[in-house]
Amino acid sequence: MGPFVAGVDSSTQSVKVLVVSADTGRVVAEGRAPHTVTAGGAARESDPRDWWRALGEALADCGDAVRQVAAVSVAGQQHGLVTLDRHGEPVRPALLWNDVRSAPQRERLLAELGGAKAWALRTGSVPAPSFTVTTWAWLREHEPGAAAATAAVRLPHDYLTERLTGTAVTDRGDASGTGWWDARGEVYDEETLAHVGLPSDRLPRVLRPGEAAGTVQAGLPLPRGALVAAGTGDNMAAALGLGLRPGQPVLSLGTSGTVYAVCEERPADPTGTVAGFADARGDWLPLACTLNCTQAVDRFAALLGRSREEVEAGSTAVVLPFLDGERTPHLPHASGLLTGLRHDTTPGQLLQCAYDGAVYALLTALELVTGTRGEPGAPLLLIGGGARGAAWRETVRRLSGRPVQVPRAQEVVALGAAAQAAGLLLGEDPAAVARRWGTAKGRRYEAVDRDDGALERISATLRDAGTLLRRGPGG
Repeated sequence: MGPFVAGVDSSTQSVKVLVVSADTGRVVAEGRAPHTVTAGGAARESDPRDWWRALGEALADCGDAVRQVAAVSVAGQQHGLVTLDRHGEPVRPALLWNDVRSAPQRERLLAELGGAKAWALRTGSVPAPSFTVTTWAWLREHEPGAAAATAAVRLPHDYLTERLTGTAVTDRGDASGTGWWDARGEVYDEETLAHVGLPSDRLPRVLRPGEAAGTVQAGLPLPRGALVAAGTGDNMAAALGLGLRPGQPVLSLGTSGTVYAVCEERPADPTGTVAGFADARGDWLPLACTLNCTQAVDRFAALLGRSREEVEAGSTAVVLPFLDGERTPHLPHASGLLTGLRHDTTPGQLLQCAYDGAVYALLTALELVTGTRGEPGAPLLLIGGGARGAAWRETVRRLSGRPVQVPRAQEVVALGAAAQAAGLLLGEDPAAVARRWGTAKGRRYEAVDRDDGALERISATLRDAGTLLRRGPGG
């Protein structure tokens, strides 16, 4: 089976590890360990040391196979702010991608540095209230002591890679989601950093695609001296794991929902709907993200006393399950909204409406993500935990009117990290490695007629309730 490589997915709530044959893509071992997210209001935080502990436990779950690993790569949740003191210890818990307390700082930074169009041209994205730059601005304003004690700023995948290798590095994919990386020159943007009071020497070096981060040092059940790839953000790793070619659209249904596609031209959407991220190879990954996806719909199912598959058609109600505020559309103060309830509305119908509301925002961004590069009849690749659910799959088919393909491979983020490690080890393009492994193969579901009535009801509700959603509860 050739040499083994390990791919790590350090996600919002757990760390997953796959040990994979670099030649065939066969998964020979896997492990998983949870870690803790502390939530309260708009806050979402985790202790980075908990990620390291979970990584060790997930590797240990892989048994003897992990001792044969020749290369490893870490993919991690994007945007998170990890602040370290001069000894490399966390100053405070990391602020995560779904922490939206920095909404006021986001608005101020947009105004102070040229407006949305200028931000999109410079960084590729209009920052959301969870980008690292806005979160750092929040920290300086609300916890100046913690900001002053910070000697190094890292992203979640950077933190784990640095603990593996002892070197402070990142990659262009994850760096492109910070808000302080200049997408035009592919360097840190000194003007933005100066504006938010963060010297660039506190940031990790940005590696080139295919460049090694270093080798494994002591401390985990991995062979000392094994190669460590640059790693990347979770969405960039998923694109690698699917072996995406330019223009191929993906819907990822997890805690957050995302729509993305690889493209060869640098995107810059001044509306902020599409984030113009870099990918992990040298191309670009325009992406639209929602904060409320599977977790929000599962919460709605629990409130209704239904299992997640107990849906019924036939209601004209509308549910906008924006339980954590929302990023797409930009409604950071919003809460969930239900309208159109009648005496004969059933719990199963309301649950279906929650699915509809969660899928709607992703599909409205699809045309912007793919642009003229997409093929209208091409199947949507459906990944993430939700892709295994019939209710999610059928909602996407009904509201998109497009065929859907569900890859058999389930842990595509970890597989993408493994492909990156294999590419480094074998001197190959990691996306080509994933295509050789056949990771995107799976069952295809043909198109059904699009439910234009449901789309229009949701669109009208968003339009009519815009002021209420922007203000939020009690506003």
